Amino acid sequence: MKLSIVIVNYNVKYYLLQCLDSVTRATRLIASEIFVVDNCSADRSVEYLKPLFPNVHFIENRENAGFSKANNQAIETACGEYVLLLNPDTVVGEDTLIRVCDFMDAHPGAGALGVKMIDGYGRFLPESKRGFPSPWNAFCKMTGLSALFPLSKTFGGYHIRYLDENKPHKVDILSGAFMLIRRQALDKSGLLDETFFMYGEDIDLSYRIGQAGFDIYYLPETIIHYKGESTRKDLRYVKIFHEAMLIFFRKHYPHSNTLFKWMIRFAVIMAATLSALRKLLRRPGYSSECNYGKVFTFNADDISYAQMIRAMDENKLKDTLYQIYHPQKQIIITPGEIIYPAAQ
Repeated sequence: MKLSIVIVNYNVKYYLLQCLDSVTRATRLIASEIFVVDNCSADRSVEYLKPLFPNVHFIENRENAGFSKANNQAIETACGEYVLLLNPDTVVGEDTLIRVCDFMDAHPGAGALGVKMIDGYGRFLPESKRGFPSPWNAFCKMTGLSALFPLSKTFGGYHIRYLDENKPHKVDILSGAFMLIRRQALDKSGLLDETFFMYGEDIDLSYRIGQAGFDIYYLPETIIHYKGESTRKDLRYVKIFHEAMLIFFRKHYPHSNTLFKWMIRFAVIMAATLSALRKLLRRPGYSSECNYGKVFTFNADDISYAQMIRAMDENKLKDTLYQIYHPQKQIIITPGEIIYPAAQ
């Protein structure tokens, strides 16, 4: 078995429908297996998707076990040479999985690989490749210094935007939204740390894979990951990220706890203040994601996912909303919502 794909789902059945459709197309020429671990979704995801994807292995949890534990459930039974951790709100091209597996085959020292991710508006997602989250890098990320000086090696070390997003690089940290891992690397580094419920587990695993002697690569193979900019500015995200960073540093750098704790606490206060100011200054009814000059709709029956992704990545049309229409299911998937044409 070449590839085992593990997807953890929680209440996003239509995004998962699209993800599984793209993955099914992308694995037609690969010896593979697909696992979906459902964390007790309330939207009846498994009941809806099981008949549509009979070859997918569904694992149904009776409670939300968290991202790490759910992934580990599938990894422990997977038998692929490579294991791909994949978010349910992603779309891969028909040739993506072949290309990334070929790269890993050609680089036996590679323990893990990530790809270029764009969001549902075609914008590059900086978490596609990251540097080591040292106290300074984490502080710059939390306070917004990295956003102000994204190309600076001094302030932009967290997202390493100074490295060309369209060229392959060795990096330190990958995103759990798409993380291809050599099974041998997992055997040496261990599975995901279940102390991390959400966020931080991909940082920890990337670090341990590197510590085990493997290289980590970023490859500019583009996929879609439906993740809005508002998530990064939300105070709840800041708090969860803060807690994850503290867990990471308690585990790997116990002697730096005091300094790091105060730096991150200050960063959280700064982020909370900026978030409150943005809300006060924002005009009533204003939404940065709702002012579209154009709406571009792809028909999933007429065009490949690879063509959709390429068009979104290359055109970089401003003020454009991209939609993917699935005629058989009579749904249109966009960032943040599902539209039912039949109900209009």
